[in-house]
Amino acid sequence: MAALISLAFLKAKLEKRPALVSYIVAGDNNKKLTLNILKSISQYIDILEVGIAHNTAVADGVQIQNSSYRALQGGIKVKDVFEIVKQFKKIKKNKPIILMGYYNQVLQYGENYFLQKCKNSGVDGIILVDLPFPENKSFADKCKKLSITFIQLIAPTTSTIRMKQIIKNSQDMIYYISMLSTTGGKLKVSAKSILNNYLKIKKIDPKKNIVIGFGITTKTIASLKKADGLVVGSLLCKSISQSLAKKRNPLIQLNKIVRTLRNKIQ
Repeated sequence: MAALISLAFLKAKLEKRPALVSYIVAGDNNKKLTLNILKSISQYIDILEVGIAHNTAVADGVQIQNSSYRALQGGIKVKDVFEIVKQFKKIKKNKPIILMGYYNQVLQYGENYFLQKCKNSGVDGIILVDLPFPENKSFADKCKKLSITFIQLIAPTTSTIRMKQIIKNSQDMIYYISMLSTTGGKLKVSAKSILNNYLKIKKIDPKKNIVIGFGITTKTIASLKKADGLVVGSLLCKSISQSLAKKRNPLIQLNKIVRTLRNKIQ
């Protein structure tokens, strides 16, 4: 059977649209809410990214930092993240879930034990922001043996030679960071320029699924819909923050946002 991540991209391609990828932080602001959010937005989302809260994140902008802060304040642990995924998979076993975090979170568990926990809970893919190629080769191989997709990152500053090596060593999903910024920043370059860069990368191996992340909003998403997939994170984290501040159920506004995003790429 093909990996669920690959099947999600295939389904989106058959519908002539990019795959929609969401990102929220596990435990924001509690475990039950995270599970309810995943269940609720999964009707519009193709691939769900779940962030492991970190107190010294290097790639996350203020919106995701706020989400992580609330999650850590609430006492979220990595073992709780696995439990959330496990509970979600009991209800939506065919919806792919990706964990996104930092390598020291893996080191604390030990690579093998962490990956076994991923496998047992139903994790389909992993992004480790601070484990670049080629240092990630050993870990990526371990992922592959367990049929877990290790997702490589490419940035605008990545050289063509390095890019070719990363793509050659990647599995069924690659994450293109659209601009030099932390998450949630306003687009510093035009959507047209991002898409042009993306299409050059795509030509290296058209068979690989490449998603665009950073700067994706309801205003920018339609202009980038030629991509294989588009990742929306800070927008969702901001919405959770606003709802919690107003003591409202975050699901109401989140569902409106993901429904709008999905409609704009149809």
